[in-house]
Amino acid sequence: MTRFVPSRRSRLRRLLAAASAVLLPLLGAGLAVPGAAAAAPASAEPAYYDVTSPATTAAGLATDLTRRGYDVLEGPLAHGVPILATAADAQRLRHRGLTVRYAGPLYQPVAATFRAAAGTYYGGYHTTAGHEAHNQQVASAHPDLVVLRSIGQSWLKTQGRGGHDIQALCITKIRAGDCATTSSGSKPKFTLMAQMHARELATGELAYMWIDYLVNNYGTNADVTRLMDSTELWVIPIANPDGVDIVSSNSTRPVSQRKNAHDNGCSGTGRGVDLNRNSSYHWDVNQGTKCSETYPGTSAASEPETQGIQNFLAAIYRDTKPSADFSPATTDTTGTFLTLHSYAELDIYPYGWTNSLAPNNNDLRTIATAMSQSNHYDVVHGDGGLNYFAPGATDDWIYGTRGVPGYTIEVGPDTSGCSGFFPRYSCMSSFWNLNRPAFITLANAAAHPYPTGH
Repeated sequence: MTRFVPSRRSRLRRLLAAASAVLLPLLGAGLAVPGAAAAAPASAEPAYYDVTSPATTAAGLATDLTRRGYDVLEGPLAHGVPILATAADAQRLRHRGLTVRYAGPLYQPVAATFRAAAGTYYGGYHTTAGHEAHNQQVASAHPDLVVLRSIGQSWLKTQGRGGHDIQALCITKIRAGDCATTSSGSKPKFTLMAQMHARELATGELAYMWIDYLVNNYGTNADVTRLMDSTELWVIPIANPDGVDIVSSNSTRPVSQRKNAHDNGCSGTGRGVDLNRNSSYHWDVNQGTKCSETYPGTSAASEPETQGIQNFLAAIYRDTKPSADFSPATTDTTGTFLTLHSYAELDIYPYGWTNSLAPNNNDLRTIATAMSQSNHYDVVHGDGGLNYFAPGATDDWIYGTRGVPGYTIEVGPDTSGCSGFFPRYSCMSSFWNLNRPAFITLANAAAHPYPTGH
């Protein structure tokens, strides 16, 4: 069994640079940041902790904590296993003989006088309704460039309890036959999907910014114009709209809801199904118990959000891969796919359910490496950098079932006021500048992603 091992030296350089840029001003302002040595909060609010064991390796401890239902996070294990937990949870772990170090707060300060603009919360992030209004506005303003479609429904909507349609935009210079929900179109397709995990705020905002960047630069930016003339650029800004409604229900202290809103008898953020463990490819009943953050659902593709997204992607992409896990997709494959998550500074390529190399490993890794040239994130697969495998994830599903290269970008960093699930909204400009070229790289690869077939 072989795996690609990322360079920790380059990661360390980035972390040190990030720390020098943000740590001093934050400390000067009296603000705590993840990784800082500070007193743990006394309240019941979740916070970030690092856990170590005198008797267990970090990897073994990560597996054990996940199995016990703790919220184990992505990222390096240099300081222990990172988790999101309450002070009471941390104390229980200490009683088990583990060392638990407070690493930083879940929330960054929002001024008490802050009043969210319509459709926004937590300093500027957009609610589901804000995204829907934006999608409609863009489609109405640019009928020659944008088609807006509904590709499925959220769980609450299927129950007649409010909820939302899942929306997708096709962005291209529209010609006859473009933006149909079939695989017969003449243009290769790139799909960017965001906020499948509702609490990962930066991802939906990057999708919002990507939409505006494309439509506002057509005809003036040569690279964007060329891309939109030749490629269908699909965007699913909010893959988990019910979950985002829960997150944004508190405009200054968002709710840490990862899963969808499927009632399962669990309270708080234990409610729901992890949509990134629910796909019909290598779905694993053992991924989490009902109230855990990685609960995969009662069966593969049990959730309406998963069904809608899978059916849509299966419709627009040609299937060029035999069903066997380790049979390669053909060199005439077209299309690429990206799902955005946070936070660990990673460019992840298939497979995520195993450390064994995917049959198109060389070409898959080449694209991921090209993406990393702009965002400077580590290139990994399997459980590299994640602390766990991710069977039932969407990026594996699209590669394993269709042959389309599926990638995940974990938007970082894992230290500073820009880290965590709820970074300051002002951090979005740096996230955008780092990742926009990576989006362009992956979109350009859609025409011919497997030049070698290996």
